[in-house]
Amino acid sequence: MAITQAMCTSFKQALLDGEMDFSSDTVQTFKIALYTSSATIDATTTAYSVTNEVSGTGYTAGGNTLTVVAPTTSGTTAFLDFADTTWSSATITARGALIYKSGGGHPAVAVLYFGADKTSTAGDFTIQFPTADASNAIIRLA
Repeated sequence: MAITQAMCTSFKQALLDGEMDFSSDTVQTFKIALYTSSATIDATTTAYSVTNEVSGTGYTAGGNTLTVVAPTTSGTTAFLDFADTTWSSATITARGALIYKSGGGHPAVAVLYFGADKTSTAGDFTIQFPTADASNAIIRLA
C-alpha cells in the first residue's frame, strides 16, 4: 500500500476532453478526502473511493468542499489554487488526500502525500495549499 503524490492521469485527459471547469462561475464542485496509510492512491487513481478513507470525530466521508481560487497565468504557465481547508475539532490521522470533482462518478484530480501520518486530536486538521503562483500552485500547466 502506498500513496504517491501526483496529478492523476485521468484528470489530464479530462482537461483535454473539456470535462473539468475550474472557472469562478462554474457549477462544478471540487472536494478533498483524507486517506490512511493503508490507501493505495497515485497517478493511476481515476475516482474518489471510500476504501481506506479516514474516519473519526469531525470527519465526514467524502471530505470537505474546496473553494477554487480562479485560474490565472504568469508568463507561459497557467495555474490554479484552492483556499486552505480545515476539519474543526477533529480526531483523525491521515497520510494523504485526494482532490476530486463531486458528482459524475467523482473523477480524480490530484493525490497529495503528506510524507508521514498527520494527526489531530480534538483540534483542527488543516490542509494548507502552496502559494498560488507559477512555481508553486497545486495545479500548474507549464
